[in-house]
Amino acid sequence: MGLWIDTDMGFDDLAAVLIVIHAGKRIDGMSLIAGNSPLERVRINAASAARQFGWGFKIYTGRETAVMGGLETAERILGPLGMQSSGAHLPDCRPVAESSAFDGICNWLEGKSGPDDERHILALGPLGNIASLVLARPDLARKIDRVTWMGGAVTRGNHTALAEYNAFADPEAVAITLSHQVPLRMVDLDLCRQVLATPNDVTPILNAGGKNAGLLADLTEGYINIALSRGRDAMAIFDPCASVAVIDQDAISFADAHIEIDTSQGPSRGQTIVDPHPTAIKNAQYAVSVDTKRARDLIFSALKAEAAK
Repeated sequence: MGLWIDTDMGFDDLAAVLIVIHAGKRIDGMSLIAGNSPLERVRINAASAARQFGWGFKIYTGRETAVMGGLETAERILGPLGMQSSGAHLPDCRPVAESSAFDGICNWLEGKSGPDDERHILALGPLGNIASLVLARPDLARKIDRVTWMGGAVTRGNHTALAEYNAFADPEAVAITLSHQVPLRMVDLDLCRQVLATPNDVTPILNAGGKNAGLLADLTEGYINIALSRGRDAMAIFDPCASVAVIDQDAISFADAHIEIDTSQGPSRGQTIVDPHPTAIKNAQYAVSVDTKRARDLIFSALKAEAAK
């Protein structure tokens, strides 16, 4: 299976990548998109993470705005670096070199040798890069066997009352992806809110004792502090849940549904509407259940293993 990661490179994106690597999956390439932060900061974060953790796959530069223009970041939550921390941050470095995400994804899909040579995309941010591919090269988009996307919400949102951030940041991209029959699996907020990180999860990472133990512990603690600062005692784990779905088919269960997204300019913009009823015309899947212990074990064993190196 060929795997491509599309990301806006916040901390939970970083953790999601480490989980895939720890599971022994080969990453064929990575495309970046503005989301958690403007694209320039995303490029810096990706370059720094690649250097810090020894990633060898090529990283491509994608969209800096939504498909209809404009930019909605998560900086008011994540800060100007796109990652909260209780101490250490990824060291600043030059952004990844300019190279076209569109061309990179096209070349990857063109290399598909047959039906057994599957092409999977793990999407951890807004879907603009995928929507751009779908519109310009629908022939290649048909070579995608699966997109597993952390995004959307069956019930309440987090960026607005009704919309999850990745969906709200570019709802038109979601609509384009769904309307072109891309095989999409949605790992939504409701699922991710069942898999929690608490302050007790930080010390085992720190105690792993490797060169990145302190950095990963501080970033994990900073991530958890987002919830603590809002009066909650644990933080939902978002992007890593999508990685769990990719590496372990038994950890998260999916069901067919008809999924739409609100692209209006009103208060429901970005809301994902999920209809699983038997009479609905199914166009995607959404996550319906998770083995929370299994998911947490996969997530934190990967972080501790990386922290031990």
